[in-house]
Amino acid sequence: MTLPTDIQAGRRHRVVIVGGGFGGLQAVHQLAGAPVDVTLVDRRNHHLFQPLLYQVATASLATSEIAWPIRHLLRRRPEVTTLLATVVGVDADAHRVLLEDGQALAYDTLVLATGCRHAYFGHDEWEPFAPGLKTLEDATTVRRRILLAFERAECETDPARRMALLTFVIVGAGPTGVELAGTIAELARDTLPADFRNIDTRKARVVLIEAGPRVLAGYDEDLSTYALRALQGLGVEVELDQPVSECTAEGVVYGGQSLEAKTIIWAAGVRASPAAEWLGAPTDRAGRLMVGPDLTVPGRPEIFAVGDTVTIAGPDGRPVPGIAPAAKQQGQHVAQAIRARLRGDIAPIPFRYKHAGSLATIGKRLAVIDFGRIKLRGALAWWIWGLAHIYFLIGVRNRLSVAISWLWIHTRDQRSARLITQGRGRGESRPASFTSA
Repeated sequence: MTLPTDIQAGRRHRVVIVGGGFGGLQAVHQLAGAPVDVTLVDRRNHHLFQPLLYQVATASLATSEIAWPIRHLLRRRPEVTTLLATVVGVDADAHRVLLEDGQALAYDTLVLATGCRHAYFGHDEWEPFAPGLKTLEDATTVRRRILLAFERAECETDPARRMALLTFVIVGAGPTGVELAGTIAELARDTLPADFRNIDTRKARVVLIEAGPRVLAGYDEDLSTYALRALQGLGVEVELDQPVSECTAEGVVYGGQSLEAKTIIWAAGVRASPAAEWLGAPTDRAGRLMVGPDLTVPGRPEIFAVGDTVTIAGPDGRPVPGIAPAAKQQGQHVAQAIRARLRGDIAPIPFRYKHAGSLATIGKRLAVIDFGRIKLRGALAWWIWGLAHIYFLIGVRNRLSVAISWLWIHTRDQRSARLITQGRGRGESRPASFTSA
């Protein structure tokens, strides 16, 4: 590798970062004070704290409590330009990022932190009926469908249709699926009963369907067993070793049986962004970029990729998990590598992932934590889970707001974010109306 051309020419180094998630934003923060001009491009104007997205979907938190305008976060960084734009490709030979409006951004170093979306394993036609949970729009869509189901059930007189409305199916029993199932069960059992007159929300069915043999498959088996029992204690019906074969507006088919359900949520898998396609680079089965040990794209030392965009082995030989701490570590590593190159140290620096633990909550009072040698479960794990998430939120105001919301839910079983917003999507029926304007 030779020194970057900008150093040879005596001008400031141009860094373009695509994606304002954990990895991209961490790289921006770690480049503070470096002799670089940074352009951060994202198709949304906000940074999202994705681990708490399911709490927006289940009416526990408001959108503003887990998302912040990127421009505001970087307002004191004059060397950083923030662009609201959609990237459609990369001309790697010309060192340009191509935008949807036809413009292009020149770079000396490119950082791809483009994230991922949910995957339907070749059945993208299921998405209108079973939305996933990766963006604020996804969360408010899921929240609307959950709340509308109860509203429509209140007006429904046919027992079979009412039961279908009160049946909620979550496909996939990873952390997101487990967290959704537990929270929806508590919403129906503890929060909503006093609000309705014609239905008993406690009779709602929450069904968690998993193609594998256990929930939280990435956790220790003892913690997985505990999570299963905790879910069942909340009234969640857990179906294991049951792959879903069909999703429609009427329900799901799994294990050869049909289940009528008007609300289906997809938490079964992810697929990477098209970053690898832009570069013609090798990928794994989920479309994630297969980067080198230093997080650079093979044959392109000036291009880094981080977060859910990539796959790379950790110290134990297994892929680094697609979680926020991993993305932040990768963003920090990339910034350090750029700084080293600017100093003239062009030797590749291998990325070393340090696993800080895995956490998953089961409702409002129970959780499981796997720190490796130390494993916790129950109420203590839930308090640690809550403190850890509050710590990583941005800003004192948001930390206080979320803490107060959780305390209110914990003590009073009330969720204040039960607003039905947005218009209808595919697979949704219009709610009954009693008045006309």
